[in-house]
Amino acid sequence: MELFSAMEQYDYEQLLFCQDKSSGLKAIIAIHDTTLGPALGGTRMWTYASEEAAIEDALRLAKGMTYKNAISGLNLGGGKTVIIGDPKKDKNEAMFRAFGRYIQGLNGRYITAEDVGTTVADMDIIHQETDYVTGISPTYGSSGNPSPATAYGVYQGMKAAAKEAFGSDSLEGRTIAVQGVGSVAFHLCEYLHQEGARLIVTDINEEAVSRAVEKYNATAVAPGDIIGVDCDIFSPCALGAIINDESIPKLKAKVIAGSANNQLKEARHGDLIHELGIVYAPDYVINAGGVINIADELNGYNKDRAWKQISGIYNSISRIFDISREAGIPTYVAADRLALERIETLKNTRSPFLQNPHHVLSRRFGR
Repeated sequence: MELFSAMEQYDYEQLLFCQDKSSGLKAIIAIHDTTLGPALGGTRMWTYASEEAAIEDALRLAKGMTYKNAISGLNLGGGKTVIIGDPKKDKNEAMFRAFGRYIQGLNGRYITAEDVGTTVADMDIIHQETDYVTGISPTYGSSGNPSPATAYGVYQGMKAAAKEAFGSDSLEGRTIAVQGVGSVAFHLCEYLHQEGARLIVTDINEEAVSRAVEKYNATAVAPGDIIGVDCDIFSPCALGAIINDESIPKLKAKVIAGSANNQLKEARHGDLIHELGIVYAPDYVINAGGVINIADELNGYNKDRAWKQISGIYNSISRIFDISREAGIPTYVAADRLALERIETLKNTRSPFLQNPHHVLSRRFGR
């Protein structure tokens, strides 16, 4: 892998490799763009097949965070961390404290948060070494687990997508196939169940499926069958690249709206589903609730203010559909256009946070 060529392709600013032999830390921090402010993006821990796969994931996710933060109206850039390892076996306090020291060394250029494979408890350990971490325990003045906020945003975006496809944003009586019922999707299922939707669920974790079946009267199917079930809405809430050459011919849903990142394996798959008339809610827009929530911590967390902004995902998704229809372009292109327009407009300005990150963080933590 030619690193500088890979970084130049999408104009990444920085790629850092962090290791601590005694704790087993092997982390990669990717900072994509800080035009709007310091890079904010979570820390993912995963058993990658190779170091190159970990690098590619960090780069891809960091770019997604730039677009997500931009289109959400946040004064923040995009970054991401991946830690190579099994989150069920390899975690230890020394690992996250060492990682926290690396973040502290960036002096506010990158702020981290929870992601796949990490928890609020992990963020609390990182916080022992740095203030540049969000989504920590409420006892520290934070918002805690961002999953409920992410789920609420997906719910709002799904309603907007339903209105585009069916003429009404009501989900009552709609059949929704949820792929993956982890923390975010489990909260999402609650909103959908309360509105009267019929749920079909799957997950490689059988216990998670059983919980959803029991609590939300969902129907369980095997992981390999969820793509082709007869449903109104397909909600990918597991890992990415699920919209691909193999899955698209099997889809019976008229809407794709879920919390997973990087749902399109390649850009051309967004073109394909557009040509098929499938309404696609771009992933980094619909799943932005969590980052909107934790970004509010930087101003002194106020849940009512944060969740009001999250509810605006409905309007953001609707606006993307309007642009898509008017310009005759796929929705993922419309979303990218909106995000890039904001970045280019503010290319020569600096956010108040970036000018003095210590001031904002000291207000948040009372230091």
